[in-house]
Amino acid sequence: MSGHIDPTRERFGEFRRLPDDGPVHMLNLVRLRDRAAYPDGREASGREAYAAYGRESGPIFRRVGGRIAWSGDFRLMLIGPSEERWDICFIAEYPSAAAFVEMIKDPDYQKAVIHRQAAVEDSRLIRTAPKLTGAGFGE
Repeated sequence: MSGHIDPTRERFGEFRRLPDDGPVHMLNLVRLRDRAAYPDGREASGREAYAAYGRESGPIFRRVGGRIAWSGDFRLMLIGPSEERWDICFIAEYPSAAAFVEMIKDPDYQKAVIHRQAAVEDSRLIRTAPKLTGAGFGE
């Protein structure tokens, strides 16, 4: 079974139809391939290919107002499938959904995303709306 790498056209349409009422947090969970799968056959590890994606997409990410709101190292799946693991975990913040759309439609970003597609075995990208933090759960 192949992993989830890119959004479907339908899901991207759903993303764009949601209200764009402020900052957007995108939870990223990424599992890398051992060896990148470039269409042209070039050799790289998944980690090297993902690093190339970061280097090339970073200026566009920052230009649209993006920043990393949180980043952490995966340690253990306490609740969920025990075989599931994530190599990269972070939350990217955008000033708006429109800023995220602007980034992914940028021609230079579209060139950079080839590295992500080659690097990633499976991923989750979850749009959330940030809330104020509190002292308890479910507040």
